[in-house]
Amino acid sequence: MAKKLTSSRAVVAILLVAVVVAWWLWRRPTTPPGPGLTPASSPQELVATARSEPRSFNRFVARDRTSNLVSLLLHAKLVRINLETQDVEPALAERWSVSPDGLTHTFSLRRGVRFSDGTPFTSADVLFSLKAAYDARVSSVLADSLEVAGQKLEAHAPDASTVVVTLPSRFGPGVRLLDNLTVVPKHKLEKTLADGSFREAWGLATPPAELVGLGPFILKEYRPGERMVFAKNPHYWRRDAEGRPLPHLDRLVVQIVPDQNAEILRLESGQTDLVTAELRPEDLPATRQAAREGRLALHEVGVAVDADFLGFNLAATFAAQQPKRAWLQRKELRQAVARAVDRQAFANTVYLGAAIPIAGPVTPGNRAWHDPSLVPPPYDPAGARTLLAGLGLTDRDGDGQLEAPDGTAAGFSLLTQKGNTIREKAAVVLQEDLRKVGLKVDVVTLEVPAVIDRITRGDFEAVYFGAQTSDTDPAVNLDFWRSSGAFHFWNPGQATPSTEWERRIDDLMTQQVAATDPAERRRLFNQVQRIFAAEAPALYFAAPRVFVATSARVAHARPALLQPSILWNADALAVRPAPAGAR
Repeated sequence: MAKKLTSSRAVVAILLVAVVVAWWLWRRPTTPPGPGLTPASSPQELVATARSEPRSFNRFVARDRTSNLVSLLLHAKLVRINLETQDVEPALAERWSVSPDGLTHTFSLRRGVRFSDGTPFTSADVLFSLKAAYDARVSSVLADSLEVAGQKLEAHAPDASTVVVTLPSRFGPGVRLLDNLTVVPKHKLEKTLADGSFREAWGLATPPAELVGLGPFILKEYRPGERMVFAKNPHYWRRDAEGRPLPHLDRLVVQIVPDQNAEILRLESGQTDLVTAELRPEDLPATRQAAREGRLALHEVGVAVDADFLGFNLAATFAAQQPKRAWLQRKELRQAVARAVDRQAFANTVYLGAAIPIAGPVTPGNRAWHDPSLVPPPYDPAGARTLLAGLGLTDRDGDGQLEAPDGTAAGFSLLTQKGNTIREKAAVVLQEDLRKVGLKVDVVTLEVPAVIDRITRGDFEAVYFGAQTSDTDPAVNLDFWRSSGAFHFWNPGQATPSTEWERRIDDLMTQQVAATDPAERRRLFNQVQRIFAAEAPALYFAAPRVFVATSARVAHARPALLQPSILWNADALAVRPAPAGAR
């Protein structure tokens, strides 16, 4: 009897619990999902792929694409450039004012913002971040892009919610340059800056929990060579147009997939939702078919702003190491190479026609700053041979291979990225075209970190690679244009310009940066582009048409020409509801 009574009580208890749960579900306030969103109760996760490991989790010392992507996901800035519209938008600063002379900018910070560990964000964090960028011991890759006319910005904070930034001189782009400043937590990194170890801080071995930021996500897991797993930052400050907290995603997984064939196969088979780089031309037929079937969404964004280049090592240290190969640094060699390559054939072969021939680093995709009067040099193999002969490079034995004055084979080693099929194919095309005019090119392929390391150390003869611009405005990319710049890769970090043409570009860019009249800024930069084209420290052959694809699950994608094309706006991405009846 007792046993039966106990069983009855259990049944009553279960029924009571069921009633309470039902009442709670009926009373619980619900927020209907917005357009393109799955219900709030459904976990939102997208899977992306990146083609290389980050070099560091410290954006102050790494400029590669994946490190930049990690920084965009984990951190925030005072203002940001909308990569879709190229307009400056409020970010950690909700508004700002400018003094009548255009030099002083007063930023009002958002109140109540907290870092991902819950620590309040204040003006002290902005001042600390700027101090770290300028610290000589850090040797930050951000420093050049946060200077005006080679001088640092001055900043102070009247209170915890206000930052005043004073420019050393007039600056045409205004506050755009502050999109280059990643704001990091003073409370986590102050000790490292004080003891000189900031440059080593937040390396790849850092436990994810130690990485604290103001961005939409936190890093939960990092498996080298495999993946990074990001989770929603519970303290993120942005909201969408309907007032809902961002990000919409609960998790974002970034898989490391160096092989582009494997990367596109994962996208087409539904294993991943998006790739962080643009599609290759050979991927387009299958991608278009998948888009017609509704499995993928395909976007044609336009002509790329960034194009790959063939660059030569013009550093004095390299010349000292190779005294018998001084011809490698002569302008005539670069002019000969420029004439030995048929750019239209290059575009057709490397990009399967989905590209246009170009004359320099500023492509037609950058509509605001491209100079349409610049045209590529003509395809002229005979003229190329004449230029090479003027350097003393002649075919002494009639075998079609040119020899240098010291009798060695005339040619150079060409470094490029392993696993990037476009760059590998381009290197082979260049190798073949230059063979036809008698130059021997040895192609060396390495992983991205090794290529960047070789460029940084100046340990290369020639390189076929690419640079990622942070903004379409040239005044915000002075690390490329100025002779003292860290990414003036053919001869970086010069104390004074080593050539007259670099001095002229430095002077023109100083004027261009200070000008506030758009027409005058354009006139000055057109002169810079013409000098660059004439001296050709780097050769540009074609700019691809940019196509990006996502799975049909991805909602709110706003593709941009600049990288990362989709994930620049990662906090707004969401998972689209599955069609009715789909499993």
